[in-house]
Amino acid sequence: MPEEPTDESGTDGDSVVRRERFSGGPARGFLSSLAADERIFAADLAVDRAHVVMLAEQGIVEAETAGEILAALDDIEAAGHDALPDGEDVHEAIETAVIDRVGPDGGRMHTARSRNDEVATCIRYRLREDLLDAIEATLEARGALIETAEAEGETVMPGFTHLQPAQPTTVAHWALSYERALARETARLFDAYERTNQSPLGAAAFAGTPFDVDRDRTAELLGFDGPMDNAMDAVSARDFLVESTAVLATLATTLSGLAEDVVIYANKGYVEVDDAYASTSSIMPQKKNPDTLELVRARAGDAAAGLNGLLTTLKGLPRAYNRDLQRAGGHAWRTIDGVSEATEVAAGAIATAEWNDAALADAAGEGFSTATGVADALAMAGVPFRTAHEVVASTAQAAGETDFQTLEAATRKVLDKSLTEFVDRETVEATLDPTESVASRDSPGGPAPEAVAEQVVTAREDHAADSDALAERRETRAKADAALQAEVETYV
Repeated sequence: MPEEPTDESGTDGDSVVRRERFSGGPARGFLSSLAADERIFAADLAVDRAHVVMLAEQGIVEAETAGEILAALDDIEAAGHDALPDGEDVHEAIETAVIDRVGPDGGRMHTARSRNDEVATCIRYRLREDLLDAIEATLEARGALIETAEAEGETVMPGFTHLQPAQPTTVAHWALSYERALARETARLFDAYERTNQSPLGAAAFAGTPFDVDRDRTAELLGFDGPMDNAMDAVSARDFLVESTAVLATLATTLSGLAEDVVIYANKGYVEVDDAYASTSSIMPQKKNPDTLELVRARAGDAAAGLNGLLTTLKGLPRAYNRDLQRAGGHAWRTIDGVSEATEVAAGAIATAEWNDAALADAAGEGFSTATGVADALAMAGVPFRTAHEVVASTAQAAGETDFQTLEAATRKVLDKSLTEFVDRETVEATLDPTESVASRDSPGGPAPEAVAEQVVTAREDHAADSDALAERRETRAKADAALQAEVETYV
């Protein structure tokens, strides 16, 4: 919202900011963001309160006047956003409502402040909470995946590359692959939170203010880590919105992959999605469709569009404030709402899914998926891996079922020797078994039950640490809110 001089006269029915000259005309509605600003209504009230408390503490505004303004803000909060007078944004509407209640002295609330630093602070204040909610959603999804891994540690399933049978693995190994990805998403969200949690308040229009303001104090009252260093950067910067939206787009992409897997697995009969996360056809009553996961998959497109829209809006903007920024927040809000909801739905779908052990076991060996294990066994016996690869490739090309005899024939063809000169028959047949193949892959990060158990321990530890970090940030926010309220009550 553009910079403007502070005018402490009454409103007389005109815009408290624009006055009669700039209050009319057909473009007023086009300029207004009041309806969209409902999202930052509570944030603006908090920012107003912190600013007024600081003004009183610095002797810039008399304590009695501060008390009247703070009381008016309480009244405005109780009435709600819908009761605000018309205005081109929530900041002007709240200021107008304060002046309507207090009189001309209500305009002192805006001393040493511009709507430029005000709106930047409000966006950061609200976005922090949204980021914490998104972190909580990723923790819920990770918890569901960890529980799946614990329950399905020995459930063998086919693993795919290029959607072709590749190597047998386990449901636990699959689940943990997504848990590890979501752990990184959680870390990125925490990083975005830290860079969002800086206060622009006190930067004014972009060049600071001659008033003796205490920016550290308002940052403290609002629960920010501290004020931003440069006033022009403080009002101009929306990179925190870009970072947050980009992280959410990345999260949505990860969730889209998970959703796609489950949709495919449901199609093959490997897993059944709970009725709460499915629907039926309007004409074919026998069908059960994993619709919610298809919508989770689609949210990745919405998030990518949000990021692209935000970047396009910000591209080429000069310093410092430009009205284009009024359109920036919506891209981020829509993205964070959509992706957070998709994360919660994906968590619920995974937590309630039923895995078909028998179907998974039957499919685990399809397409000679244990071929790599045979090649590994030959290589361990001293056969160069590329030569072992040729033996197994010849076997895969042979008609009929792959068994010891076909491997024996291929070995004689390629090496002119019997397979048993390298690997005994018992080892070969064990290697051909999907369960034994999985058990042999016990390297760190592998699908063998003992390797998976170690991964579960790590995942649990990381989940607990991130949960504690989330609780700590929520507690810091709550303490700041309580401290601000306590200061307000000394004046009201």
